[in-house]
Amino acid sequence: MQTNRLLVLGGSEFVGRAVVDEALASGWDVTVFNRGTRRDVAYADEVAVLRGDRQQPGGLDALRLGEWDVVVDTWSWGPSAVRDAATLLADRAARYVYVSSRSVYEFPTPAGAAEDAAVVDGSAHDDGFADYARAKRGGELAAVAAFGDRAVLARAGLILGPNENIGRLPWWLTRIAAGGRVVAPGPADAPIQYVDARDLAAWVLAAASIGASGPFNVVSEPGRTTMGELLAACIAATGSGATLEWIDPAVLLAAGVEPWTDLPVWLPAGESSDTMHRGDVSRAIDAGLRIRPVSETVGDTWAWLQSIGGVAPQRADRPALGLDPALEAQLLAH
Repeated sequence: MQTNRLLVLGGSEFVGRAVVDEALASGWDVTVFNRGTRRDVAYADEVAVLRGDRQQPGGLDALRLGEWDVVVDTWSWGPSAVRDAATLLADRAARYVYVSSRSVYEFPTPAGAAEDAAVVDGSAHDDGFADYARAKRGGELAAVAAFGDRAVLARAGLILGPNENIGRLPWWLTRIAAGGRVVAPGPADAPIQYVDARDLAAWVLAAASIGASGPFNVVSEPGRTTMGELLAACIAATGSGATLEWIDPAVLLAAGVEPWTDLPVWLPAGESSDTMHRGDVSRAIDAGLRIRPVSETVGDTWAWLQSIGGVAPQRADRPALGLDPALEAQLLAH
């Protein structure tokens, strides 16, 4: 039986790392291509490592030879980098999976919207990065231009799990581990949609293997998990005995609390929540997407966080997240 050959463009952080781990566990022949700047990443002996900087002249030279069954690309910046890589690989790879984002949809996106919802403008030829949504859309267009119906667009939403370098779940875990009364954004039964990076990785490889094509919303089903269940799982994982103080969204907003950034994951009911937490994911489910229990995602993230000394890595291009302790104290005083 022939081994599937995988090329991961990146592969040293969060989602890319999850793809590498999942592929190795499933018996794939894995090659990664990146700049080699993450010195803390130790690849298994069976991973072939190619070096290059796709933003520099000649930076893709290491990819001029070789053939792969699947390419996975997690690029988030100027779309021209996706264009150049996909064009170079189009005749030597069977399928190209671009890890995109549900941010490509025009805001607001109605609750229940599927992959045919309106998307933002984008260009495969943009070199710079001025807008995340348009950059991701440009990356999609680049992948499709080179691979046509052999391109898979994995429109992930909120991604959680071990190795997270955005700071959402790590912030909640760290805050709850400190114990005491914790500001929680009500209501507790507000639904959230997310995907564990490992489940995203497993779906990407499986979907590519069965010949999937086009865009997919890759997150959990609407209502499968709630904000209350997520935070309760944080208490259980850390064993802190923290007490959640559920505060009405109107009170939080009036106090200047910024949804999504001050209190990660949370969006008050309305257009933003409909857009992020109420999308139709039936196409991905039909293509094999399976989401593990939120308690497993939270517990494994806490174990990973403890294994690295309690301080999560932070992407340089993303702001630090979390509620200012002074503002939290103010909210809890009322």
